[in-house]
Amino acid sequence: MLSTTTLIIIGTCVISLAAMERQNIMPESLQRPEWMGKLKFNAHLAWHKHQLYRLLTHGLVHADLLHLAFNMITLFFFGDLVEKFMQAYIGETAGKLAYIALYVSALAVASSVDLVRYKDTPAYNAVGASGAVSAVLFAAIMYNPTMRISLLLIPVPAPAWVFGILYLAYCIYMAKRGGDNIGHTAHTLGAVYGLIFPLMLNPMTFMAFLHKLGL
Repeated sequence: MLSTTTLIIIGTCVISLAAMERQNIMPESLQRPEWMGKLKFNAHLAWHKHQLYRLLTHGLVHADLLHLAFNMITLFFFGDLVEKFMQAYIGETAGKLAYIALYVSALAVASSVDLVRYKDTPAYNAVGASGAVSAVLFAAIMYNPTMRISLLLIPVPAPAWVFGILYLAYCIYMAKRGGDNIGHTAHTLGAVYGLIFPLMLNPMTFMAFLHKLGL
């Protein structure tokens, strides 16, 4: 049976590839470029036209292959780990449902600030599952803070808790700086939500986190 993470990856890849504009990746009969406009996050439409579904559906479409690959590879490496920890803490079925809830709700949480900030800016659009993937990554850090994480461009493994601090610092700095067309605010909110969500499921997770750090 395919894991929850694998199903999310397959579904996201199929929809994203079909919806990508100006890229003939899928056979012509499977291309659905109109999906991009229908699914992407547009704060103006979500707020004024009550199309709140866009807070979730933007995670199904991506700007290009690199954007899609980066998110799905990250999810592949950390998704199953998070789901297994959740199942260990609250039970198999409840853990699976909690993992799905984390991923889906993180999409909305990560976009919440931009919803308010850009509600009167019709030209603002955002796509991608980065907020939800950040949440999964940081939930993994909460569950296993001493595992080693490295970036493709910087292949030097660092303890997960160190990686998390550096990642958050970078996202916060870039969100303030702006100008690179990347949703750093969504990444930051998703990451923080990923740390909080496991504690809402089981407050003792924090004690286990400290114990693994030797504190």
